[in-house]
Amino acid sequence: MESSTKTSPVRVRASELAGRGWLNTGGAELDLEKLRGKIVLLDFWTFCCINCLHVLDELRPLEEQYKDVLVTVGVHSPKFEHEADPVALAAAVERYDIHHPVLDDPELITWQAYSARAWPTLVVIDPEGYIVSHLSGEGHAAGLASFIPELIAEHEAKGTLHRGDGPYVAPEPVSRDLRFPGKVLPLTDGNFLVSDTGHHRLVEMGPDLTTVVRTIGSGTKGFLDGSAADAQFNEPQGLALLPAGLAAEVGYDVVVADSVNHRLRGLDLSTGEVRTLVGNGVQRLLEAGPARVNDDGGSASETRLGTTPLQISLSSPWDVAYSSTLKTIVIAMAGTHQIFDFDPASGAVTVVAGNGLEGLLDGPGGQAWFAQPSGVTEDAQGNIWVADSETSALRVLKFADDGAVNVETAIGEGLFDFGFRDGDAAQARLQHPLGVAVLPDGSVAVADTYNGAVRRYDPASKTVSTLARGLAEPSDVLLDESGEVPLLIVVEANKHQLIRLPLPKNALQVDEGAAQTQRPKTPIAPGELALRINFAAPTGQKLDDRWGDPTQLKVSSTPPELLISGGGTSVGLSRTLVLAGDVPEGVLHFTARAAACDGPEDANGEIPDHAACHLYQQDWGIPVLMSADGADELALDLRGV
Repeated sequence: MESSTKTSPVRVRASELAGRGWLNTGGAELDLEKLRGKIVLLDFWTFCCINCLHVLDELRPLEEQYKDVLVTVGVHSPKFEHEADPVALAAAVERYDIHHPVLDDPELITWQAYSARAWPTLVVIDPEGYIVSHLSGEGHAAGLASFIPELIAEHEAKGTLHRGDGPYVAPEPVSRDLRFPGKVLPLTDGNFLVSDTGHHRLVEMGPDLTTVVRTIGSGTKGFLDGSAADAQFNEPQGLALLPAGLAAEVGYDVVVADSVNHRLRGLDLSTGEVRTLVGNGVQRLLEAGPARVNDDGGSASETRLGTTPLQISLSSPWDVAYSSTLKTIVIAMAGTHQIFDFDPASGAVTVVAGNGLEGLLDGPGGQAWFAQPSGVTEDAQGNIWVADSETSALRVLKFADDGAVNVETAIGEGLFDFGFRDGDAAQARLQHPLGVAVLPDGSVAVADTYNGAVRRYDPASKTVSTLARGLAEPSDVLLDESGEVPLLIVVEANKHQLIRLPLPKNALQVDEGAAQTQRPKTPIAPGELALRINFAAPTGQKLDDRWGDPTQLKVSSTPPELLISGGGTSVGLSRTLVLAGDVPEGVLHFTARAAACDGPEDANGEIPDHAACHLYQQDWGIPVLMSADGADELALDLRGV
């Protein structure tokens, strides 16, 4: 009989939590010693990131269920310059109702100590202070729901688990008419409809932008159709008014992007009645059933979109606009980095542009890349302008006579490029824009959110200027032609108000420079690089291999010449790349996906057809510096335990 020795994995002690300060602790400083005896979940996030916001919501039920043993610590590691502002971070913590301690880590000290490579990253620390899991991306709630009880049982048996209250201290509540408003819509009677995002409702305001005419929604976060008094929203954002004839046909006037409910809602302005138009409320890329990873990178498919409007899965619809060209509602689908549309007459939903991969790539609609599109509007020619927030870009969708869609970039360079620079559009820079509006001369106004400005792009001269600055996170901009002269209406989210501004005769020319996200560059040796993405299915789940390999890896680089070979999309989570030696630095882009389904398996050890399935996905942009003594292998965790 042969004997074997099983080697125990090396236990890694968690690094200390270091940063500029703490929020949601009542002023107390935390360290791991104070958290000993608790299961600690570090959530590395940045408040611009839609995937990070998804994770905040995924974790809420776990935090409530295990509040006596689990302590979540948000480690805020900023991507953009504005996010390093402590005032802006405090506002974001309030805006997103974060009910756990947050470490402000503007210098990425703790980020680097835990080898974080992407937003979001989750690290689980056991009650003895050892790292037991490293996760990237979203969709890990089900896995954590099975892993946490395992840790509880293990450490209760060892006597190392301490139950009791955690260190979270709630801030004092503040009363306001509006709370972090998102978008504004002009109504035909001269009033304005505002998505009162932080209060989870809609507010109709008078022409003075301060008088509250009525509220729509109870103000309680949730999901409920019904009357204006009873209906519930969850962080509503974009608003679009239907043409009168179409509104009479379908029985509602306004389409609402109910972002955290992952639904579109319809509002009847005459009665205040709210109904659900499309969306099943489940934010994920695959329905229960076949959990295949599509070769097209997640573009439209009947399997994913569903067969009826209320079966369709949406993902954080952020803005909506009526397209006179398509005769549909165009949707900025922030969560999947795509542009969808919805036909109110038929209920059909399709993908107009974007293949679901995160980045900046122009071309035919089905091949284009977006990164968290958050604002849409139509111009007089029927083009759709898009505020593509994570690439700090202004994009445009143009429609050919045969229906083909082409995507172009007016302003913007890439996923990690931003700044505050006017002038020639090719070198102009924005910082995380959220809103767009077309001006009387055909130019485009942009709510340049993290620069606190309204910018103007002139398509004729391809130049950029600044119309206003010194604003508090403007989240939307609107042309107001109700008076003698046209004005701008700006939603100042972090001042909880709407303001009117004149269109200046002479716009500003600002040049505060271009910048890139300051993340540490990984030294990599030229030549062959062995890439490995670690993934272990959670307890109770099994990789779904019913239709072949259920994993997928897509690789590209910026600049493209950095990657000699190994690029493209194929199954499997490991690959050998060949990198050029004459390109000093760049960014390697990876998108990894894995599909797994819940057990139990059937009698033949197969996944039953009715099993609930899950898609795990993460996009990485790894800044690299070519060096002769750099690494020749790179390992990333999609789900490492």
